[in-house]
Amino acid sequence: MRRCLTVTPALVLVVAAALGPSLATRPAEEAVGIPFARPGADSVLGTDRLGRDVLAQLLYGGWGLLLLAGVIAIAVTVLSCVLGAIAALRPRVGVLIEGVADFAILLPAVLGILLVLTAWPDAGGYGLVVVALLFGTPYCARVFAAAAAGVAASGYVEAAQASGETLPHLVFREVIPNLREVSAAQLGLRFVEGVYVVSTASFLQLPTTLGASNWAVMVRENSSGMLLNPWSVLAPSLAIAVVAVSVNLAVTSFDQHRPRRFAIRRTRGSESLGQARVDPREPVAGNALEEQG
Repeated sequence: MRRCLTVTPALVLVVAAALGPSLATRPAEEAVGIPFARPGADSVLGTDRLGRDVLAQLLYGGWGLLLLAGVIAIAVTVLSCVLGAIAALRPRVGVLIEGVADFAILLPAVLGILLVLTAWPDAGGYGLVVVALLFGTPYCARVFAAAAAGVAASGYVEAAQASGETLPHLVFREVIPNLREVSAAQLGLRFVEGVYVVSTASFLQLPTTLGASNWAVMVRENSSGMLLNPWSVLAPSLAIAVVAVSVNLAVTSFDQHRPRRFAIRRTRGSESLGQARVDPREPVAGNALEEQG
């Protein structure tokens, strides 16, 4: 029941954003009344500063933001996971990643957004992905490096290194499969970061390709009439907040309820007899059973 409750808000908003243009009863740019009119029969959430239906604007303006935030989350998580695994296996790389992360944390993300999108006005969504990779990867890779340090020091990884396995094999077959929980948590956090980056760029009127009815653009343009029709600002703001938080909770909830495999440890004095016992508290990757068993 708890899993359903955490997934439902994110699922409803994502489906509504994806099917928004087909669900809307009128075009987003069509004027239906006076500016900042209160909710009524013709417009459930009232009108915006140009007399357009707020609900239609809400349905048209979510898919671009959510899709770009999802791309940012996947790109940053995948790159950071690989870099973190390499840093755990190669300490010199780990020191370099730690230094870059310390430098990136000191720089505000808004400053990076302004610099990249102002110098590269035709970048659009690609520029936002670049900004997210530059400012999100170092910190996220540091988290993965700390999580992968214990995996890199385990017996089956040391056995694979002693047998002469290559670095890609160690990264993708030995370390990353044991970072499932960290990857799920970081994926949710990076999605929230993606929503933040895209919303900030849209709110600052920087060059993007998300359309005129973006949720963040709605907040900026209708803030002057919030006292007249609060839903013109509250509706897109709540949509951004709910989808960011619920997606994060949903990703974490799915991973916590995933069945785990068991590790096999040898008991003291039983190596010669080949006896083993199962420790249900330690999850490992499938190929690790062969190394330890």
